[in-house]
Amino acid sequence: MDWREAALCRYEDPDLFFPIGTLNSGATLIQTDEAKAVCRRCPVSERCLAWALTAGPVEGIWGGTTEGERRAMRRRMAREPRAAAEPAA
Repeated sequence: MDWREAALCRYEDPDLFFPIGTLNSGATLIQTDEAKAVCRRCPVSERCLAWALTAGPVEGIWGGTTEGERRAMRRRMAREPRAAAEPAA
């Protein structure tokens, strides 16, 4: 079975996971929080997030994260191998 078949977002309005508006507007923040609440209850949110990180830039809420949060995660992940390879002082 594909992980998407067990995703709780399948039973929600898809628009919930694609907030429209400025990042700091009240309505967008509320919608983002509501989408993330679904993700927190979802049994496949970790797989969903892994897919979103691997797929590259994707719009919307995936695995309980926003586009900006995933960009920051990818930057941190890109730095980690270099930090691990550097000798300790």
